[in-house]
Amino acid sequence: MPTDEETRNKETTARFHDATNSGDPEIVAKAIDELVKPDVLFHAPVPMGMTGARALKEVWTVLLHAFPDVRVAVEDVIAEGDRVVTRNTVTGTHLGEFRGLAPTGRSVSYGEMFILRFESGRIAEIWGVVDVVSQMRQLGAQ
Repeated sequence: MPTDEETRNKETTARFHDATNSGDPEIVAKAIDELVKPDVLFHAPVPMGMTGARALKEVWTVLLHAFPDVRVAVEDVIAEGDRVVTRNTVTGTHLGEFRGLAPTGRSVSYGEMFILRFESGRIAEIWGVVDVVSQMRQLGAQ
């Protein structure tokens, strides 16, 4: 039987995904302000040379510029204690510059997995694995 904490953390994760799927950078930024601790720790490369919630906002700004129709389909959610794990499929159309690549108009679909650790109902730590190799191959970069 899930605990209240696990249920709350899964709901927070779902709210975050709903915001990212809105395609609206302002909605995403507001969700990050509400749901993520300002000093969130990343255990995944964040290429912007930033840390905390500011880095997460920049990641989404870049993604939404490059893939305005980006969607994160949550395939699996597992919650235990203060952690939530999601396995996702990300889709989008490359319509803006991304990692030095001019827009190709190509569609991408790739997998990712994240572990989120919560403190007081907010995301405090993130571990992520994104299939960047598949993403970049689909864009024609090899």
